[in-house]
Amino acid sequence: MSSDIVPPWMIESKILVRIDVESNPSFGEDPYNRPLNRHIKLGVINLDKPRGPTSHDVTSKVKSLLAVERAGHGGTLDPAVSGVLPILLDDATKCSGVVMSGGKEYVCVMKLHGDISDVELKHAIKMFTGDIYQLPPVRSSVARTVRVRTIYSIDLLERDGRYVLMRIACSGGTYIRKLCYDIGLYLGIGAHMQELRRVRAGPFTENTAVTLLDLYEAVEKWRGGDESMLREIIRPVEEAVKHIPKIYLLDSAIGAVCNGANLAVSGIAKLEDSVKKGRTVALMSLKGELVALGVSRMNAEEILEAEHGIAVDTERVIMEKGLYPPIWKHGERRRR
Repeated sequence: MSSDIVPPWMIESKILVRIDVESNPSFGEDPYNRPLNRHIKLGVINLDKPRGPTSHDVTSKVKSLLAVERAGHGGTLDPAVSGVLPILLDDATKCSGVVMSGGKEYVCVMKLHGDISDVELKHAIKMFTGDIYQLPPVRSSVARTVRVRTIYSIDLLERDGRYVLMRIACSGGTYIRKLCYDIGLYLGIGAHMQELRRVRAGPFTENTAVTLLDLYEAVEKWRGGDESMLREIIRPVEEAVKHIPKIYLLDSAIGAVCNGANLAVSGIAKLEDSVKKGRTVALMSLKGELVALGVSRMNAEEILEAEHGIAVDTERVIMEKGLYPPIWKHGERRRR
């Protein structure tokens, strides 16, 4: 199976070292030990959305509970659909697009409108694996234009007559309701999505998801002076970028990037071999902090070989300014 049809969460990367150096412990912070106010400001909640409310309703409730300025989610779920809904808080909302592009996984019950054999069903499922064309449903929040989506895999888990239980791994923006309809159309008997649950959104899975009741309890304990449960429920924003290629910066380059500068090759300590030209990358500190998101101008091999030049165009700065010192101060290079 080529890397083009492997789900993002299954791609393994190796670290390539450009400069063997350690980070200065005087600067930055451990993402898992930030002060609580910053932990929340740079936090993500892997929420298990119940059936009934909209994704917007749930996100608004979380925003109100935590009294944050901003909250966004990593991919809309219809009111009738339950499952993984990553909710990003304040500065972490800048990563919502990365989460949405990280692939999804669903467990679906499809109801066939006629009788067909297991062989015919399996053949149809195979035909809808790989790149497919989809026209969004009439009731959708996006323009109704044909678009390409990737189905990484469809596993037939169980069948009971006309009811088919499937696990579907796909790219973000795939409409499972439309997929079931199209499979039925291909079979010539018709089909529809009976029930759906999302079990993965990017790097977040249902195994670690929490409920709204869990969040209510954590907030009550926090108000009573115990922040431990809230710290466990709110995860560092760094967990939202686990699935994308990473480039690790020298301490001396972080200040410039935090001010919006593009990343030069000379500011890179190490990187993952999955870095590709034109793809989104996470710029990380050597302590594992997310500094920014950007688009790579070079492949990993080119970055290792280059002596100068811009390696990454910085697009979204996540880290606040001042955690690392600037290289330049008052027109002169800082002395070490």
